[in-house]
Amino acid sequence: MSPFEKFAECALVSAVIPTRGRPDLLVCAIRSALRQTWRPLEVIVVLDGPDPATEERLASLADPRLRVVILAEISGGCTARNAGVRAAAGDWIAFLDDDDEWLPDKIERQMRATRETSAWFPIITCRLIARSPTASRVLPPRVYNPAQPVADYLFCRSGLGDSGGLMQTSTLLAPRDLLLAVPFRDGLAVHQDWDWIIRVAAYEGVAISMLAKPLAIWRVEDGRATVGLGLGWQFSLRWVREMRSLISRRAFSSFIAVQCVWRAKASHAGPIARLKILWAFLFEGRPDQLSSLHFLVFGLIPATVRRTLRDVFRSDRVPGDSGLRLASARNPSSALLRKSSH
Repeated sequence: MSPFEKFAECALVSAVIPTRGRPDLLVCAIRSALRQTWRPLEVIVVLDGPDPATEERLASLADPRLRVVILAEISGGCTARNAGVRAAAGDWIAFLDDDDEWLPDKIERQMRATRETSAWFPIITCRLIARSPTASRVLPPRVYNPAQPVADYLFCRSGLGDSGGLMQTSTLLAPRDLLLAVPFRDGLAVHQDWDWIIRVAAYEGVAISMLAKPLAIWRVEDGRATVGLGLGWQFSLRWVREMRSLISRRAFSSFIAVQCVWRAKASHAGPIARLKILWAFLFEGRPDQLSSLHFLVFGLIPATVRRTLRDVFRSDRVPGDSGLRLASARNPSSALLRKSSH
């Protein structure tokens, strides 16, 4: 029997939405959360610092399930998510970025999935619809296999047409106790979802599963500025080096072949920087033929050409509009988590 089966039908889920400076998108995100078919649900919006325009817009939303937390100063998405977890009344937390949306049955399907696991700390994710101004596609192309180390799934690609694994923040549902014990890392500007997933997967009792049905909409490539796009290859290289004890050498090289290489190319990094990346790729990790090919592709082919080829050859497009209009595996470790009450 699942540890959660006895109360899965009535468990309160807290949707945590960190935000700053995007009131129109935020309202769409909130409405998609309030329309969930899983009725025991509250929505906690965390303003990352004072934001009068967003506060005014939130004041116009009259729903007793909506609560607003305002941080005293701008602290970043990780800090805002952690504040939302602490403020939550639910036994379960589901994250939603302020520019994303959920399909109506997202939480219900994930809560049903918690009844099928014997893990004390199940993390339920799902596929999503990645929507840009020119196309919509289902991601990730490969559903996560719990027998595979999570970092290998995220970073090691199966071919040139494979965009890699994905466990995007807006798809995650997890027990509040787990997020209190292993919070998001404060101050981390990018790789936030990867960082948390990889760290938490190292604990005993944690199991990750992915629903094959896409249940969220992720807005991408629409010209909006993001923090991650502004950070250089140095940040990504430092981060993956910090994670080396939790990931395989193969995953290390695969990450560098894509993330560090394209960031270096985008920032017009010089030959010394490229040599540093190549050294880490070859001698700190364990490159294979495919990651070596990706290293060359991301280092030599312009991003616009890669995107064009991807759109021509990919098979994961969503046909038509699909009616989508909207207003575990773990690394064995001696670390243990204990359940608590709040």
